Amino acid sequence: MAHEAHHKSAEHHEEAAKHHHLAAEHHSKGDHKKGHEHAIKAHEHSVKAHDLSTAAHKASSEAVHAHN
Repeated sequence: MAHEAHHKSAEHHEEAAKHHHLAAEHHSKGDHKKGHEHAIKAHEHSVKAHDLSTAAHKASSEAVHAHN
């Protein structure tokens, strides 16, 4: 469980980074509507990554305590 959650978290971090870059590109070109859309997508992926990372950490901690 923890391994999969870490993997999915990393995927969402990568997607967030991609959308942050796209937002910056659109903003620099003056297309603030598209920039805002990508910023929202970046935020959504960041939140999902955080949630998965938190779940992975909790699962890892529980696994460690179960083996002690």
